[in-house]
Amino acid sequence: MLGLMQDWPLTVDKILDHSKNWHGHREVVTRSVEGPIVRTTYAEIHARAKRVSSVLQGWGVKVGDRVATLAWNTSRHMEAWYGIMGIGAVCHTLNPRLFPEQLIYIINHAEDRIIFVDLTFIPLLEAVLPHCPSVERVIVMTDELSMPAT
Repeated sequence: MLGLMQDWPLTVDKILDHSKNWHGHREVVTRSVEGPIVRTTYAEIHARAKRVSSVLQGWGVKVGDRVATLAWNTSRHMEAWYGIMGIGAVCHTLNPRLFPEQLIYIINHAEDRIIFVDLTFIPLLEAVLPHCPSVERVIVMTDELSMPAT
């Protein structure tokens, strides 16, 4: 029955759709983990979040699957956050202040399939990954020049 309500699912990614449609030109300013100030727009974040969604779907991530982030509050994290939830997956944020044993328990209990990580948390993630059999992939959120060898 069509009425006065929207006829689409009210998912969190709709917030970013609204931002793109009504404020797409507005600037979003964050500092990257590598150091420089990053200036982007809601339209650009929306486009990159859609690319994240597309890649995750290509890897077989489905509605309800858990995808974790271990990251600071940057534009890259925002893109991952909206990209994950844009396909109906659960964006599971990990707290870097927890002990490794706690992170291991949380990742295993959630059965996270993929983890997005910032450079600063790679040593922490390397310590816990051997104990997390559900994790299939790790995505390092950085530019090509800063990508670590591991």
